[in-house]
Amino acid sequence: MSDTRSTDVHSEEAPENLAQGSEADLAEAGSQLSTAPVETAVPGSFGGSRAPGAKGWITWTAREIIGWARWFWRQLTSMRVALILLFLLSLAAVPGSLIPQTGQNALKVQDFKDSHKTLGEIYDKLGLFHVYSSVWFSAIYILLFISLIGCIVPRTWQFTGQLRGRPPAAPKRLTRLPAYATWRTDADPEQIREFALAVLKRRRFRAHVAGDAVAAEKGYVREAGNLVFHIALVVMLVAFAWGQLYKTEGNKLIVEGDGFSNTLTQYDDFKSGNLFSDDNLVPFSFTLNKFTGTYERNGPNKGTPRTYQANITYSVGAYGKDKKTTIKVNEPLVIGDAKVYLVSHGYAPVVTVRDGKGNVVFHDAVPLLPIDSNVTSQGAVKVLDGYKNAQGQPEQLGFPAFFVPTFAGAGQGTMFSQFPALDYPVLAVSAYHGDLGVNAGIPQNVYQLDTKARGLKPFKDAKGDIAKARLLPGETMKLPGGNGSITFDKQIKSWAGFQVVQQPGTGWALGGAIAAIFGLAASLFIQRRRVWVRATTGADGVTVVEMAGLGRSESAKVPEELGDLAALVHEQAPTKTDESDESAQSDEAADDTTPDADPEQEPDAATPVPAAEGAQKK
Repeated sequence: MSDTRSTDVHSEEAPENLAQGSEADLAEAGSQLSTAPVETAVPGSFGGSRAPGAKGWITWTAREIIGWARWFWRQLTSMRVALILLFLLSLAAVPGSLIPQTGQNALKVQDFKDSHKTLGEIYDKLGLFHVYSSVWFSAIYILLFISLIGCIVPRTWQFTGQLRGRPPAAPKRLTRLPAYATWRTDADPEQIREFALAVLKRRRFRAHVAGDAVAAEKGYVREAGNLVFHIALVVMLVAFAWGQLYKTEGNKLIVEGDGFSNTLTQYDDFKSGNLFSDDNLVPFSFTLNKFTGTYERNGPNKGTPRTYQANITYSVGAYGKDKKTTIKVNEPLVIGDAKVYLVSHGYAPVVTVRDGKGNVVFHDAVPLLPIDSNVTSQGAVKVLDGYKNAQGQPEQLGFPAFFVPTFAGAGQGTMFSQFPALDYPVLAVSAYHGDLGVNAGIPQNVYQLDTKARGLKPFKDAKGDIAKARLLPGETMKLPGGNGSITFDKQIKSWAGFQVVQQPGTGWALGGAIAAIFGLAASLFIQRRRVWVRATTGADGVTVVEMAGLGRSESAKVPEELGDLAALVHEQAPTKTDESDESAQSDEAADDTTPDADPEQEPDAATPVPAAEGAQKK
């Protein structure tokens, strides 16, 4: 007695018959499952045989050039080359992170060259001190950009055509496909196709009836994600290039009560991209009203800032209204494309300098630069104009200054700060007079005094030593010979260092990065697959149902999903039971009371659903 409930076609045909036509069936079933370009072999000569004469040579040469150009374009726009270029770009960016760059810190570059004579020359010739504007980095960048565009355009056009079309009709031999199931039923073929169409659409397949079968396809998000990933990479490349060409970055130290306007002349130092112009600066200004800094006083984090903020008043444009806000660490002020970050803090003792007649020649807050975490600071007080010595001759004064907010080191011959807050401020100064060299045309550091300058001499005390003193707030040091005095006023201001960054394209770069992550996830974890359900009437008048599935790549999920779909269709079109099977089941039911009765062979037992080949049974 034959079992007609399921058929395993693979086990019935000879291996040589299975091999015949399998490639054609699989190629037809798997056509356009991907938008990837088809790899083609490269012939040895694109021009073929060359005809005699000049015309033949020109025709042959033209065919060769066009052929090689097409081959090069196919290679450049292939996914393999795009990944190689992306990897090369990441490698090329490594020197820009490890080696000082001229656009970021020219002084560090010069120090590196001075310390490494031979290596510095090699790096300079290779363009490693300006990696991101070098020829080789630009070549990789441009080739990657062209490669991605060449990948995206044809694949987008092909994918659009696939979305507008329909899944292909079922192959002639569904048994050739890797996932396959079949059974016989009494249901009408047309009804089975309607059942299958409804089931597949409920499972979000794109399905339609093609001939005697239902063709369905799912997983278009995979190709969409692949395209989104590539488009996002292009967006990131454009945003990165845009930001590098038009970016600006400047630093400004501002004492409490002073202001800043976003113009080039206001910056202490400024860097910009190659295509930057003054018109690209966002017009705004602000005034530092007060800096607030509090610190941990106990425990292992003693001296760590607790509060670190700058209260400012700002306005946008020439006639903007004043607004008050607070800038904190990692909470910048955002004005258009510009961001104002709070990056540093220090103290600016107020100093008054008088000449021998008691006239005030200098009165201002002098910002000093911290050299440790407890804000031990150093700098210089420079009096450039308005001072005359005891003989009535105009001179310039210079005072190297050393400041500690909380004095320590008494009796040790040194002074240092033991806490960053203003608990016990002390200012140490020494005095020099003469020509500070500011009119020589040579740039000077405003925070340093060149005590070895040719025209600069120290004031000497009665012992012949350099005149110097440690001053508490309100104390004064007299200059020898009746040449005036310097007073450390009781007022001590704070200063804040701000970094103004303007880098267009950061929003696009962030959006591109997020889109690339989601697109890559979709292309990796979603599989494009097809399912066909064929219902035909057999020679004995019984309907034969065949279901097959095919994925873009081999996966156990395809037969598992086909098994689930087959179970749903099987509920509407159950397996046909032959009369011989029914009589045998009746005899077994009559003998159910005997000891040899098999409880699994009950008359009302449900017929098992045929599983797809290769599916894992649960």
